[in-house]
Amino acid sequence: MRFVEEYRDPHRVAELSKLIHKTTTRPWTIMEVCGGQTHAILKFGIDRLLPPEITLVHGPGCPVCVTPVSVIDAAVEIASRPDVIFCSFGDMLRVPGSNGDLFEARAAGADLRIVYSPLDALAVARSNPGRQVVFLAVGFETTAPANALAVFQASREGLNNFSILVSHVLVPPAMEAILSSPGNRIQAFLAPGHVCTVMGWHEYEPLSRRYNVPIVVTGFEPLDILQGIHMCILQLEQGRAEVENQYARAVRPSGNPQARRLINEIFEIVPQRWRGIGEIPSSGLGLRPAWRRFDAAERFRISPAAAASDADSECISGLILQGVRKPSECPAFATRCTPEHPLGATMVSSEGACAAYYRYRSHS
Repeated sequence: MRFVEEYRDPHRVAELSKLIHKTTTRPWTIMEVCGGQTHAILKFGIDRLLPPEITLVHGPGCPVCVTPVSVIDAAVEIASRPDVIFCSFGDMLRVPGSNGDLFEARAAGADLRIVYSPLDALAVARSNPGRQVVFLAVGFETTAPANALAVFQASREGLNNFSILVSHVLVPPAMEAILSSPGNRIQAFLAPGHVCTVMGWHEYEPLSRRYNVPIVVTGFEPLDILQGIHMCILQLEQGRAEVENQYARAVRPSGNPQARRLINEIFEIVPQRWRGIGEIPSSGLGLRPAWRRFDAAERFRISPAAAASDADSECISGLILQGVRKPSECPAFATRCTPEHPLGATMVSSEGACAAYYRYRSHS
């Protein structure tokens, strides 16, 4: 725990808080993109250490939360087939589709197995050569290398009973969609450190220049987040708009070249629907033509045209994902919508903003 505790030192936290108060002279609105950062902010009360002029807004950086209804419906349809073993991360089971979720499909008899890696799903395929094994491949750029490796390895081993249902999303296009919206109020970003360990930060530089917005690549511990906020405020107060790297212990300018090469070999950039937001051009990853024999949607002839509405009934998760509203502003929050009975994906996921508010903030 020594190295974790270094980034939670209460004395250094207090010093950074004082420095932020001293630096801030006017109101600023900063968005943290990543759901992991949102949970850290709420868990450690980081927002309560800031001057009242600073507003933190929560972004769409929860991969479970932005997985569209159409993908969940496709997953349920495929998982319900008797010849299929469906593999998924556990936090996807309760994400609502238009007619139920994967948890309900499992209760109805689907052979649905929780795995911790796409390589675990490959092992299931090896052990069950007579059945189709499908892995639900969701996430941002962080999980893309492992999913690409699973496809590469399946091809190498000739595992023709393995495929993936892809719902990969990319961070920079989502940030641009927010910045270009008519009601945008975001003046700076804390960029997700784990995504940048893979991709680096060069792709954020055109965004920073085009929209004149500071972007600071930031880690996940209290000192990381406070330092990232201070770096954003310094830029704003000085009239600068640059990409800076707070998370230098993990992130390099070009990220992980080997991982990026593997992603580029297996995947291509495609348009992607985001739950609660809609379609964002060039914001997703799909299998390249040479690898589409491993595409579960094509293998099982699931048509994207059958996509259902991405609205989560009465909840305002779409507005929360866009940073327009906060969970506590939803009339259903903590009453009709709880982790046990979620109305929307932002309450389901362990990285969702609604789940963070429910867990760490009073809602009595």
